[in-house]
Amino acid sequence: MPSPIEPAPQDPPPVSTRLHASTVALNGRALLIVGPAGSGKSTLSLEMISLGAELVADDQTQIRLEEGRLLATPHPNIAGMIEARHVGLLRLPYCPEAEVALVLDLGQAELHRLPPKRYLSILGQKVILLHRPPGGHAAAALYHCLLQRRDTP
Repeated sequence: MPSPIEPAPQDPPPVSTRLHASTVALNGRALLIVGPAGSGKSTLSLEMISLGAELVADDQTQIRLEEGRLLATPHPNIAGMIEARHVGLLRLPYCPEAEVALVLDLGQAELHRLPPKRYLSILGQKVILLHRPPGGHAAAALYHCLLQRRDTP
């Protein structure tokens, strides 16, 4: 009788990664802002900070999976720094860690007036994904999304 074929051992899933993203937080809930270079990640972060959000990380965000939660932290070499394009590097107070609640992709334009719920998988965890809203009024709406005020169909 032939022996059963044993599955090849699988590598354990990663528990951390570094993303090219800026991250802000409100009440411990983080918005991860991704997109191509020059798409406005830092500018949007500064707008949200001016509304009361906290900087977590600019340009490089460390993500780690801990007990089923995705935690965002700044890269240690640039913690508390953010680039204000055409102004310079700014040093700001920052939040050392926040749980990722939302991802905004500035590289994808939102085509729906009332967008459907979308998700992105990061380290095997589903996170709500938003696309770039048209116009220049995203900061206020995203601020309220972090306060869990978004209702979707």
